[in-house]
Amino acid sequence: MNGDRTTQALARIEAALIRLEAAAGDVTGHRRSAAELARLQARHHKLREAVNDGLQQLDLLIETAQG
Repeated sequence: MNGDRTTQALARIEAALIRLEAAAGDVTGHRRSAAELARLQARHHKLREAVNDGLQQLDLLIETAQG
């Protein structure tokens, strides 16, 4: 049961990353300044790193729990 929750959480995180990447791609279609685009790209990069760190921590937690 706990594994199902983890799998669902990971699926939601992946879906969120896909939406973020799609939104970042859509930014080029809008009339944004180069500075705004650079700010959004930097924020996206930081968010992606944070999610990847979280996933690594979850993996370690799952491995530890499974023994």
